[in-house]
Amino acid sequence: MLRLSLLLFVFIGATLAGIGVVAALSLGGYDTTAIIATAAIGALAAVPFSWYVARELQAL
Repeated sequence: MLRLSLLLFVFIGATLAGIGVVAALSLGGYDTTAIIATAAIGALAAVPFSWYVARELQAL
C-alpha cells in the first residue's frame, strides 16, 4: 500500500499544489513566499489524502 500511496501522492500532490498556486495568484499574492507557502500547504495536504485513497483502492 505504501507504493500505491506514493504513486498517488505524485499526482495528488501536484494537483493540490497547483490549486494552491492558482488560488494565491488569483487572490493577488504575486510574491514568492505566498506562492511557495500555498504550494507547500497543498503538497502537505496531499499526504493524508493519498494515503486514504490508496487504502480505499486496496479495499476494492
